[in-house]
Amino acid sequence: MKNRLTIAIQKNGRLSEQSIDLLKKSGINFSYKGDKLLAKSNNLPIDILFVRSDDIPSLVSNGDADLAIVGENILIEKTLFKRTYIEKMLNLGFSKCRLSFAVPQNSNIKNFKNKKIATSYPNTVKKYLKDNKINASVTNIHGSVELTPYIGMSDVICDLVSSGATLEANNLKEIEIILQSQAVLIKNKNISAKKLSIATKVINRMEGVINAIESKYVMLNSDASRVQEICKLLPGSESPTIIPLENKNKVAIHALCQEPIFWETMEKLKLLKLTLQAYQQEALIIEFIELQQLVITLVVLQHYH
Repeated sequence: MKNRLTIAIQKNGRLSEQSIDLLKKSGINFSYKGDKLLAKSNNLPIDILFVRSDDIPSLVSNGDADLAIVGENILIEKTLFKRTYIEKMLNLGFSKCRLSFAVPQNSNIKNFKNKKIATSYPNTVKKYLKDNKINASVTNIHGSVELTPYIGMSDVICDLVSSGATLEANNLKEIEIILQSQAVLIKNKNISAKKLSIATKVINRMEGVINAIESKYVMLNSDASRVQEICKLLPGSESPTIIPLENKNKVAIHALCQEPIFWETMEKLKLLKLTLQAYQQEALIIEFIELQQLVITLVVLQHYH
């Protein structure tokens, strides 16, 4: 593994599945079974480590892994108040969640002064309390944080929230968000020059995949006189292609938009009584030919439903 790039990802759960998907869409070929802790790419000098999410920041900081995908909540919690050798490279846009304070539904608590707070993220909570000059006690607990208000361990909890269903099931209500989190790509700052060239290739490919997910290719027919009006409705479009049609008063407009086409935008276009189609630019990155470090990638346009 000395001359091979090492990428650490979470060994199970939704984040693991999404990380594997991103790696494969980035042209890293490997086979994986759920009980394996190591997978080797068969087309690039890359090894994939499957580890506990809590261990990922230290593995990257110590140089045992060169790159990693980890939740930003874990990255912040494990690196606060420490000197590390970690550089955040990309926001990946998946595994989004938030770290929030919550109290029982019947509670009247509105501030945290002199309150007991139970959490699995003590460093993050302590920093929040310090930044906001709040005096409160923090208890570190692993698992079943939602139970602590009912057994007298805490007045308030601070835990990860995705949909809010777990809080609701435990008769808790969210009262304040202290951190918005998503999956991020991180890199060891002291990576060797030889590995850096491979790492840069991987980072560029991942960035392409992430950008493509948010890209839409819109094709529509319009009166030639309405081109400027239509272009203003397309978020993020740059220099759309205008194609004359057999009817000289009509044109076809093709635009690649770098921001999501929201339903509101689609509806506005339809109000103009246009014939349109939207396609989602989807992954991507198929390693095809490497010649003098030039990677040719193919972008596949998949019909967007």
